Amino acid sequence: MSVAPQVAISATYMRGGTSKGVFFRLEDLPEPCRVPGRPRDRLFQRVIGSPDPYGAQIDGMGGATSSTSKCVIVGPATVPGHDVDYLYGQVSIDSDFVDWSGNCGNLSTAAGAFAIHAGHVDPANAVDGICTVRLWQANIGKTIIAHVPVADGAVQETGAFELDGVTFPAAEIVLEFMDPADGEGAMFPTGNLVDTLDVPAEIVAGGRLQATLINAGIPTIFVRAADIGHTGTELRDAVNSDSQALHRFEVLRTIGALKMGLITHAEEALKRQHTPKIAFVAPPAAYTTASGRVVAAEEIDLAVRALSMGKLHHAMMGTASVAIAAAAAVPGTLVSEAAGGGERTYVRFGHPSGILRVGAEAQQVDGRWTVTKAVMSRSARILMDGRVHVPADSF
Repeated sequence: MSVAPQVAISATYMRGGTSKGVFFRLEDLPEPCRVPGRPRDRLFQRVIGSPDPYGAQIDGMGGATSSTSKCVIVGPATVPGHDVDYLYGQVSIDSDFVDWSGNCGNLSTAAGAFAIHAGHVDPANAVDGICTVRLWQANIGKTIIAHVPVADGAVQETGAFELDGVTFPAAEIVLEFMDPADGEGAMFPTGNLVDTLDVPAEIVAGGRLQATLINAGIPTIFVRAADIGHTGTELRDAVNSDSQALHRFEVLRTIGALKMGLITHAEEALKRQHTPKIAFVAPPAAYTTASGRVVAAEEIDLAVRALSMGKLHHAMMGTASVAIAAAAAVPGTLVSEAAGGGERTYVRFGHPSGILRVGAEAQQVDGRWTVTKAVMSRSARILMDGRVHVPADSF
């Protein structure tokens, strides 16, 4: 009986923000995997350890959460005015698919640093110790600018910047998400700041639920926590241990996806778990984070909890943070309402691991709201560098 040998592929395991992923240079991938298709999907699934009916990803690099089941490809720029192309794949843990429908804001931080590590960007171009990397986010066709600190000709990874949800401090990387709404500028795909969704009565009494549907950073559905029986101060286990609550969120997410025009049939949501996100918001209130820290109500402008790949996120997705910033900047959205209303250029929101400050520049043009850019700070660090091994028949 013949068996397939293992093959080794150059790869880097990185933390970016509150996520982790396996990073590849496009030129290092096996040739069939350098283009979209089943071979690339199968390779990434095998690297991460999916699909895994045990939900543990023991036989791979994944960490059995949506935050740690990710792969990234960085390659030479194909769009003028950019340094690299950056492509992100969200690998399902227990199902047989890779979702390419959106970006990962947290790993965008690591993509900027990896572009320098990988030799695609020369750190000698730094000005005052900051190397500016222009990323073309190929999943969504958008520009992200990463301001990466460098020292002695390399990325500076250590520092004093602290990010709630990450245990140790590191060097600060500032991200600018340029024109984060979709290509047509339809930040609110229905044209409304607040929509009323028809939902099953067993999910919401009366069968009607108000929501803000926004496409900025990543398509996101915002609802009031109180409208769905939550407080907005929940921690991960309180939601993820409740299978009925998770089912209700998935039903609401599917309804929102249909309303936003992201899918045409409800069944399509099963293969599009990465987008849209669903989040619930509430006015500021004191709560205790997952680490035991007490967040005072006066420290935040609102509380937000968001789900990723069917589970409540342990902190906050970077792309959803962009959506929060954009929605908070537009008076009349449910996010703005939870934050006290009015115009604002930044917002401090509480999430299960702590507090995050994000900013956005919004303006109304010809009666439509647009966001020119959103800004946030994250950090990134190489965890392991070398080669990842997979059986040769994996792709």
